[in-house]
Amino acid sequence: MKLISLTLCNFRQFFGKSPEIKLAWGEQNITVIHGNNGAGKTALMNAFTWVLYGKFSTAFAAEEQLVNKRALAEAEMGKAVGCWAEVVFEHDNKRYQARRVCRAYKSENGVEHIKGELFLQVAKDDGRWMPTAQHPDDIIGRILPVNLHQYFFFDGERIEQIVRHDKKAEIAEATKELLGVEVLNRSIRHLGDAKKSLETDLSMIGGYEIKKLLKEKQTLQKEVDQLSQRQVEIEKELTNQGELKKAVNGDLLERSGAAELQQLRDELEKQRRLFHEEIDRASSALQRAISGRGYAVFLSDAAAEFNSIFGTLREKGELLSGIGRPFLQELLVQQRCICGAELTPGSVASENVSGWMDKAVVGDVEETTIRISDRVNEIDRQVADFWEELDSQQANIHRGRTEISRVENQLDDIHSKLKNFPDGDVSRLQKRLDEIEANLGDLHRETGSNQQQIESLNARVAALDKQIDKQQLNEQKQVLAQRRIAATQDAIDRLTEVRSRLEKQFCSQLEKRVQDIFSQISFTPYLPKLSDKYELTLVENTSGNESLVPASTGENQILSLSFIGGIIEGVREWSQKNTLMGPDSSTFPIVMDSPFGSLDEIYRKQIANKLPKLANQLVVLVTKTQWRGEVAREMESSIGREYVLEYNSPKADCEEDAIELGGTRYALVKRSSDEFEYTKIVEVDYGF
Repeated sequence: MKLISLTLCNFRQFFGKSPEIKLAWGEQNITVIHGNNGAGKTALMNAFTWVLYGKFSTAFAAEEQLVNKRALAEAEMGKAVGCWAEVVFEHDNKRYQARRVCRAYKSENGVEHIKGELFLQVAKDDGRWMPTAQHPDDIIGRILPVNLHQYFFFDGERIEQIVRHDKKAEIAEATKELLGVEVLNRSIRHLGDAKKSLETDLSMIGGYEIKKLLKEKQTLQKEVDQLSQRQVEIEKELTNQGELKKAVNGDLLERSGAAELQQLRDELEKQRRLFHEEIDRASSALQRAISGRGYAVFLSDAAAEFNSIFGTLREKGELLSGIGRPFLQELLVQQRCICGAELTPGSVASENVSGWMDKAVVGDVEETTIRISDRVNEIDRQVADFWEELDSQQANIHRGRTEISRVENQLDDIHSKLKNFPDGDVSRLQKRLDEIEANLGDLHRETGSNQQQIESLNARVAALDKQIDKQQLNEQKQVLAQRRIAATQDAIDRLTEVRSRLEKQFCSQLEKRVQDIFSQISFTPYLPKLSDKYELTLVENTSGNESLVPASTGENQILSLSFIGGIIEGVREWSQKNTLMGPDSSTFPIVMDSPFGSLDEIYRKQIANKLPKLANQLVVLVTKTQWRGEVAREMESSIGREYVLEYNSPKADCEEDAIELGGTRYALVKRSSDEFEYTKIVEVDYGF
């Protein structure tokens, strides 16, 4: 998607039809829009998302009130006031014009707002504009899916929300859209429905035994579906309960007297998590050692017996290490011993060497025996290392459990103090926390129980499938139905495997991209980690051990920006390789409002340097303070277009403001000529 222009009419602060905002592209791919707070930067950013998706950012208040206030005030009673925004963009050598229109009516009871409607036209080769044959949402969604739009149009001041824990489900779903996984999901669902239909057909034409087995299988599958749906509901409830717990803990931190106890509890819970992780690592190492080297313990007697046999053969001279038939034959052919003596045929020396030929074993057998001997000796060393590893990891597990016990005793003590705290609000919060913990425990237990039931039911379904396969299907229709069922299941299995591999591969690649971008921007030694559920965290590697880092707001902003950059690179690469599944585009814009938030000078400079390289096209909306200094210097050479939002205030005592660009002074805030507030869009003229 290449953004060409944006035009507004009576949209929020912008009265009447605005000048066309033409957007930069190519080597100078940055469009900068300057404006003070309240001038309409957020409205401009949301104009893009409203037109294309009917969506707004979190910071955009009163979403239904889009029509300009002045236009409404000057309108006749009962007459519709139109409000629209128009985005012109190109994709796949076609130019599109997307316009979303809404209306408002002024009446004695107030203002009635009518929901917006999207219109999409495409330019023909002869220059005429024609409505698209497909639904506008389908075309735009194919180019840049709605689930991904938040990574390309976003509020920089709230960018850190992208990495919040409660956003992981949203991120996961958006990424599935990116990979085209949803296409695979739909295929798997449709194939599953087809398989059920085929099995129904088979039950109608099959014998009594097949009908019985198929009916039992359908019953089991229905139970699996119900339990799987419940698992989804539990996952959502766990997220909700986790957020409630976080909120209650936050309230406790704000309570006088309880804050210190709550801080200590947070630290102890963090320690408990770390000790559990250590135990998990030690248990995994223990399992790897047993599965990889445990067999050596049972080979000690066999190794001793082999060494005894091997030693006896050597004592008898039946194994001549290093002396084989080929070597002796070569000596006899050359008629000279390695000591220099001649081996003339018929001589005593020649006869002695020939006698060794009878004693020497076949070379391959001898070499093999020697190699086995080396391996047997290695087994003894492995056994010693194995027991040492087991002792070490069991000691780690014991130590971890001891520490967990200590921490839990301290947590119980804190819990008791908070529960009986003199301040009634604190004790009530602790009781609420107890309820949440109990709910979380119940949900986790139910999850485990459901998973066991699902596994058991799936095993029974698999067993039934085998029984169905063994049935004698003599009739041609029965055989055909069974073959179709088998082919459908095979397709489901293959698509499921493809989906799993796609997700693992992309998640791994995305983590590497995020780490690379983060390292280029941040001066900290921290490393972003991305879980298989798309939870993004920062870790610090000390002495070979990774520990979570409580990221600051600035670090979360950089982490989020790195994630967006990784997503863009991923979209670009995967759309080129998987155009039948993922987004149908490899060109992507970024439109960002106030991208520098609360960052310090170094980070502002690094981000300003990196931003133009992340996307093919960049639209930046900034205040004067956000733009000045290092940001302007880093981006200056890449600016293709520049605009100023001139805010007109009706206040008589408003403090005017201006910005100097290209040697010309442009008003940012000025006194309005009437009683209304409104914003004008002024293009910066550089004279070329």
